Amino acid sequence: MPTVTLTRDNFEETVNGHAMAVVDFWAPWCGPCRFFAPVFEAAADKYPDILFGKVNTEEQPELAGTFGIRSIPTLMIVREKVILYSEAGALPAAQLEAILDKAIALDMQAVHRELAEQENAEPDSKQ
Repeated sequence: MPTVTLTRDNFEETVNGHAMAVVDFWAPWCGPCRFFAPVFEAAADKYPDILFGKVNTEEQPELAGTFGIRSIPTLMIVREKVILYSEAGALPAAQLEAILDKAIALDMQAVHRELAEQENAEPDSKQ
């Protein structure tokens, strides 16, 4: 599946419209971003059921700011509206695939349960 250009206007609808999305925050002047681009594209081909999107931080500074992107490239993995991974740095193919395989294998019911428990526990801890 080819990568999708993500913007402030289409980000939420596009990412939330897929069970899992991998987002690459990048810029044209960034050397490590250019190094990582073919690795990202190859992963998009290898995992056709996952949305692979790219955010050009030069053109979409508000979107990058929303997610606190301070360094590029930054890779973010979202599954069922939960950010599972967000790290800066260009990854080699094997490491990217290992991270994707772990994200795919996660028991999302358990993740949602744990998040709900954390949310419910927060008001108690403020008393």
